Amino acid sequence: MQASRARLFKEYKEVQREKVVDPDIQLVCDDSNIFKWTALIKGPSETPFEGGVFQLAFAVPEQYPLQPPQVRFLTKIFHPNVHFKTGEICLDILKNAWSPAWTLQSVCRAIIALMAHPEPDSPLNCDSGNLLRSGDLRGYYSMARMYTKLAAMPKKG
Repeated sequence: MQASRARLFKEYKEVQREKVVDPDIQLVCDDSNIFKWTALIKGPSETPFEGGVFQLAFAVPEQYPLQPPQVRFLTKIFHPNVHFKTGEICLDILKNAWSPAWTLQSVCRAIIALMAHPEPDSPLNCDSGNLLRSGDLRGYYSMARMYTKLAAMPKKG
């Protein structure tokens, strides 16, 4: 547990330094628990998520970095690899392809990449996956865009 705390403190310091470097990711550590983090990530450009800001919750295990963090979307998102109700993310690096070389920051980067390049063949959201698999890009894009506008964009007025 001491090693995981030391690693998380190191990542915390790096995040403070990189705030200016990576404007698409804002990682924040819980004031009272170094094993709980949240992140705000910007939807990638040229996707239905562009202009949206999505909140992620990180639960970091005491065996970190030997085990991956549990990450889920708190913001509703219409994406084949994200469970619509729970926000669970289907991403290999959060499961069997995890490596201690990954950081919380790089996990956020991988999630942004997944947002831009969905994997409809391993869906957690079957409706979204089916739209993409059947070639209905317009249907997928309009649903994803609608949920981005409803859940991830600041309300005007």
